Order: sequence, then C-alpha cells, then structure tokens
Amino acid sequence: MKKEPLKNNVNDYVIRVFDSPLEVEAHAWDGLLALQNPAGMLNPFMRHAYLAAMHASSSASPETGWTPRFVALYAGETLIAACALYLKTHSYGEYVFDWAWANAYQQHGMDYYPKAVVAPPFTPVPGPRLLARDATSRVMLVKALMAWCEAEQLSSLHLLFAADEDITACAEAGLMLRHTIQFHWKNVAPTLVASRAALPHELERGALFPLGRPGGETLAPTPVASRAALPPAKFKDFDEFLASLNQEKRKKIRQERRKVAEAGVVFRWSRGADISVEDWDFFYRCYERTYLEHGNAPYLSRDFFVRMAKTMPENWLLFVAEREGVPMASSLIALSADTPSHDGLSTASEKEHKTAYGRYWGALERVDCLHFEACYYQPLQWCIAHGFDSFEGGAQGEHKMARALLPVKTTSAHWLAHPSFADAVERFLEREGQGIANYMEDLERRNPFKPAKPAT
Repeated sequence: MKKEPLKNNVNDYVIRVFDSPLEVEAHAWDGLLALQNPAGMLNPFMRHAYLAAMHASSSASPETGWTPRFVALYAGETLIAACALYLKTHSYGEYVFDWAWANAYQQHGMDYYPKAVVAPPFTPVPGPRLLARDATSRVMLVKALMAWCEAEQLSSLHLLFAADEDITACAEAGLMLRHTIQFHWKNVAPTLVASRAALPHELERGALFPLGRPGGETLAPTPVASRAALPPAKFKDFDEFLASLNQEKRKKIRQERRKVAEAGVVFRWSRGADISVEDWDFFYRCYERTYLEHGNAPYLSRDFFVRMAKTMPENWLLFVAEREGVPMASSLIALSADTPSHDGLSTASEKEHKTAYGRYWGALERVDCLHFEACYYQPLQWCIAHGFDSFEGGAQGEHKMARALLPVKTTSAHWLAHPSFADAVERFLEREGQGIANYMEDLERRNPFKPAKPAT
C-alpha cells in the first residue's frame, strides 16, 4: 500500500513511501540501478527482482523482522532517487553489529527497535544503497530519509556496506561513518604491475606473463618508456595464481586441495539456466543443513531460490561436490550481470569489471578442507578460467587471507535521533576507527603474495 506523498515545496519533489518493493516499477528501479555503474554491470543484490523475491518468498517480511518501506523521490512522474529501507525489530542478518548500541538504549529505558536499515536483507556485500540520478538527488534522498525517520519517531537510520557515492552523500548530510573489514580477491597479483615494468623483453613476450594474441602471434617488444603503464595482467590459470603466492601459502593450498582429491571428491559446476531443479533442491538441503547444525533456521526460504532461478538465472553459479557419483556438498556463487539494453541484448564490453560473490554453502558429509575447496579454490579457479576480475568473500573471516583474499575497508553510515546517544556513538566510532586502521596495517603486513622485486 502506497503512503500519501509528502511534497517538498522548496526543491519541488515528492517523497513516496511504499510498503512493498512490488509497488515500485521494476523498470524504473533497475534503470536507476544501471546509472550507479556506467560500466554496465548490475549489482545483483540491488536488482528489483532480488528484492522482490525477498519479499514475495517471505524471507524478508514483517514476520521475520524485516518490514519493507521503499522510499522514492519523484520529480513529477519521474523517479529520480530511491532506496530499499526496512524497519527492523532486531539486528540479525545485517553483519554490521550494533547489539551494544541496542543494549545501551535498553539499559536507559529507551527503545532501540524498530530502527531503519537501508540495505538488501541478509546480504553483506558492498554496493549502491541510494539509487539516484545525480549527486544532488542522492543528498536529497538522504535528507528525506532522516526527516522521515524523525517523523516516524525511529531511534536510528543505518546504511550498510554503502558505495563511495552514498558515503559522500551521507557525510554531507551529517551521518556518522563506521568502517569494517572484508576480504576480496583480485584476478592479478598485487606485485604484478610493479614487477612487470622491470621485466626483460623476452619475459614480456610471454615467458612469464603471456601477452601474445590468439593463435600464437607474439606482440612486439614494449618500448621501455611505456612498460610502467602496462595494464595489470590476469592470471592465465590456477597454477600461475599459486606461483604468485609465497611458499608457505602456496604449499598450504596444495595440501588442502590434495586432501579433498584424495578423499575421492570431484566437482562439477552449472551456471544460470543450466542449473537443474534437482541441483537447486540439493543445494537447499545443504544450505538448510548448515544453519540447522548451528541451531538456527535458514534466513532464506526454498521459494526465494525458486524465484532466483526464474527471474535472475544469469546471476548464479553452482558448484556441486560428488563422491562416487553421489552429491555431498555444494556452494552457490552470485555473479554480476550485464546491463540489458532495451532490445534485451547485453550492453557489456570486454572492459567491464566482472565480479563473483561467495554467498552460500553446505555439506551433507564432512571431509577435511572441503569448505575451502568449495567456497574458495573452485570459485577462484572458475573466475580465472572465465576472465572474472574479482571475487568477494563476504563478511568477516581473517582466514581468507591464507587463500589470497586481501583486506578491504567497507563503510556504513549511521544516524541516531537521541543527541546524547549520538554523541556517545560518535566517540565510540572514533576509537573503533583507529582500531580498524591499526588492524588493516597489521593485515597488510601479512600479505600472502610474494614481495615485489625492486625495479632496476
């Protein structure tokens, strides 16, 4: 049910608040989303189909503590900005932990819940949160959110894992910023560009980093003056990736992969519409088992994945582990997708950044190191073979550095209505921020890649 529009006479725009993503026109929403990345690759977790499936499958619903309030700004009949906002009655499924803030409110006899969260449910993946036509519209949307939260007498507003443009708008509007750490893999060694500038011509022509054209034709030697400007080279295969790591990490990965292979486990993968209903069913058995083993019901229903297979098949890649032909584990990876043009054809080009996202996994049997193989090594090997640029490993997990996923700072923005609590949280965030900075420095010293050789 659409709320009555709120007119802003100064800027001449209208704010509408919807009770369901299904009430927002999908074409207009995805059109705004496409504008957030001019390169053309849509963030799958902000697609209208993804958010609609969360709602329609009852995975994110008032019954599970996620009450949708999609906020949209219109100039006339044109959608100029929008966001997915949820009223939360708890802090589960967010991955930016504010339990201490909620406890402090409770200890002072105040209600922290409901609060407002702007993020796709159960999805700790950085990306656009404020879909807007331009920077001005984005700032207007932030201010509209704050005004709406005040009018609804909500304790707080939280934008989680937001894109840089969103963080800039939030900072301009006076929100507090909070940093956390994730671990992402890039399809190029961090030392590759620095060391390539000093390579002799015979190595540049292919001995270490193949730069030849298809069919074996070799590129002419690169002039010395331009070598430092060479673009990063992607790994040609998993062995080259391993060779870029220091000896300890390389040996560890080989040992872990060997344990899985010696246990008789092999993998197969399916992408998009090639994932069968039987494989989706098997995946969900694994996914559900993982949650139940930890004493919790799964966040997402089977119906959610039915909808993903129907409306967003191109965004999913499934690995299934088998032993003697019997499935026994699986991992589901999300993929960025090309922006479709009006005629339904892809608008992607070879220059666009393609990202894979580690999302869900589960096993019906226990095999030593199977989790690492299913969730890291198989996806990384696939990314290298298919030219993907990066793999994001999700929230937390310092152990991911041993698998060559490097630390990346992610940022959220927060507004608290109560001035005294806002002051206290701001002081806390200053201390926490310094701790995060120190932690990042410590992690960077533990880089798993070989050190770069000095240029000569």
